[in-house]
Amino acid sequence: MTALKLLMLIAMSIAMSGAQAYEREESTAGVGGWYQFSHTAMTTRIELEFWAYERARAEQIAQEVFAGFDYVDQTMSRYKADSELSHVNAKAASNPLRVSDELFAVLAAAQEVSRLSAGAFDISFASVGYMYDYRKQEQPSESALNESVNHIDYRKIILDENAQTVELSNPKMLLDLGGVAKGYSVDLAIKTLEKAGVTNARVSAGGDMRLLGDKRGKPWIVGVRDPRVEESNAVVLPLVNVAISTSGDYERFFVNEAGERVHHILSPQTGKPTKGIQSVTVLGETAIKTDALSTAVFVLGVKKGLALVNNMPGLDVIILDERRTLHYSEDLMPPAK
Repeated sequence: MTALKLLMLIAMSIAMSGAQAYEREESTAGVGGWYQFSHTAMTTRIELEFWAYERARAEQIAQEVFAGFDYVDQTMSRYKADSELSHVNAKAASNPLRVSDELFAVLAAAQEVSRLSAGAFDISFASVGYMYDYRKQEQPSESALNESVNHIDYRKIILDENAQTVELSNPKMLLDLGGVAKGYSVDLAIKTLEKAGVTNARVSAGGDMRLLGDKRGKPWIVGVRDPRVEESNAVVLPLVNVAISTSGDYERFFVNEAGERVHHILSPQTGKPTKGIQSVTVLGETAIKTDALSTAVFVLGVKKGLALVNNMPGLDVIILDERRTLHYSEDLMPPAK
């Protein structure tokens, strides 16, 4: 994170800016240029931008990258009845199930963040989460919550590394990898790009992004969306070779009859949307970790969230609280005023 800190010291942010997230540089045949591609997987728009010398090769690489996203979607979606995760939800309470290398790696990474955050991040939140319908603006009753929240407990997800199995010790528990699988997919995309010889790239999937190298001599410029001002950024960051994930209360939400914002980041303790924060952005080496930690910090709140990240080398965080105040981890310089 040394390079990141240096960039922050040089030109960290422009508060409330509407700056573009990146510039476009046209390709010239035989010389090389930036190629941009998009795809949809996990109900999310995937954006890919990288430097290559030939369009035909660039298109081939893009297909390989998007195939990885499709694989993760098919394997780890709770909403696909034939996915491997759905099979775990249906069968793992009866007997330990051997799972694929990829699914086990994601489950293990999720459990690590659950332990580090004392359960603020918990993939068994789906035991309650399925009762929320943001399109229909429906939320569970208090009685339904009180019963179902008891089924949220990451400690009852039993992973056996030697046998590569997962077991759910609570038969009513459900898992959802929405807070970690996209980050894993982004990391997988970077590995595919590196294997193909790409050295400068940007991959984003919703709130998760990784930057490979710089933008050929200059930093990538990444905007962190303002949760309350349309088409505006709360912070603009110059970045190189880093993963960045943002969780916000604006991604999936509705306002109920009581005037409360009902969003998708649920507290594992209450089963209800967390309060006190509008967005959390975590920066680190891998998107699988920044993805999960952005949710964990959101649930923990400003004070505990900052303490968590400040005790984890190689990670930084920017928090925008409900009062519209920005908070930074210790290694980040606040924006110049």
